Amino acid sequence: MTGKVVVVTGASMGIGEAIARRFLREGASVVLASRDFERVEAARQRTGAPERTLAVACDVTVRAQIEALLAAAIERFGRVDVWVNNAGFGLVDSVECMDMAACRKLFDTNVFGAIECMQVVSPVLKQQRSGAIINISSMSGLVAVPYMAAYGATKQALRCISLAARLELAPYGVHVNVVCPGYVETDFNVRSVWGTESLRVAGNRKHGITADRVARAVWNAYRCNRRQLVVPWNGHLLIGMYRLFPVLFNWVMLKMLRRMDSAEKA
Repeated sequence: MTGKVVVVTGASMGIGEAIARRFLREGASVVLASRDFERVEAARQRTGAPERTLAVACDVTVRAQIEALLAAAIERFGRVDVWVNNAGFGLVDSVECMDMAACRKLFDTNVFGAIECMQVVSPVLKQQRSGAIINISSMSGLVAVPYMAAYGATKQALRCISLAARLELAPYGVHVNVVCPGYVETDFNVRSVWGTESLRVAGNRKHGITADRVARAVWNAYRCNRRQLVVPWNGHLLIGMYRLFPVLFNWVMLKMLRRMDSAEKA
């Protein structure tokens, strides 16, 4: 990765910051982007590699800011080789009660923001005849989870778009990879929008994998040009159960539902 440049959106904490650190460890230069400049600059400082990093404020729902992010990366490092779409947040509520304004904002960030990033960076990668776009989806995009319907829908949409774009960009030497993590030990609950129905399937960040584990999966997806990578590996068992034994799977899901209190949301 020496001489290569990686852009990571949603890099001020959690998975995004871990991905940035992983690519730095492999020798790349990294541009960390987030809506909050102070937080993403703090993340950049934590990487301990000031000469190979750049922090940029970018709201992926604003195309002009995405274009400015790309321009800043090229101005500082001269090129872009990998673009990681990690920016996003969650919405926890029932389909019946979810606020539609919050739902639209969710899609604007998790789906349309990622698409616009792909549209902005693809011409550069195609001209280079090399490079990769890595989209962070979720196992929620492969398995329907009650009270996470809108979030899962965004991740399923991102996964579908990723796989189609992979075929479209392949003739130009550009790879598209999609990574689908399960539960991760991050502040997902804090950054999520909570609706009136505060129910969630039991299982939380205490029982999840680490952000560093996801970052390692992202690195492996890039290094091996994986079409889709589910992490952890036993997630395939859950997906298999969902597809082969839907009645049993749904029964287990309903049994695992519990109401979240204010402490757990924080």
